[in-house]
Amino acid sequence: MKSKLISDDNFKKFASILEEKTKDGFEVVEQNDKLPYAVLKKAGEKVNHNLNFFICCVTLGIWTIPWIYITQVSSKAKKILVAIDEDGNAYVDKCF
Repeated sequence: MKSKLISDDNFKKFASILEEKTKDGFEVVEQNDKLPYAVLKKAGEKVNHNLNFFICCVTLGIWTIPWIYITQVSSKAKKILVAIDEDGNAYVDKCF
């Protein structure tokens, strides 16, 4: 049951954000309809190290910096929080 502060429009916005994020590849890890909030997770992308090593050799080592970035940052799993705050507004925030 929703509290009086959460209007139907805000709850619909919350539901539409959840639907949009699940279409983008996120999976619901945890959800609570009383507060309401949901924690979503997206698996990291697999890095093709053989291809990156080949590109690194062809570019004489210049590709090393983007390769490190891809390996350390882009390939990690992403977690986000979708919730409705005290004012009744839906928002998306990163989980660390």
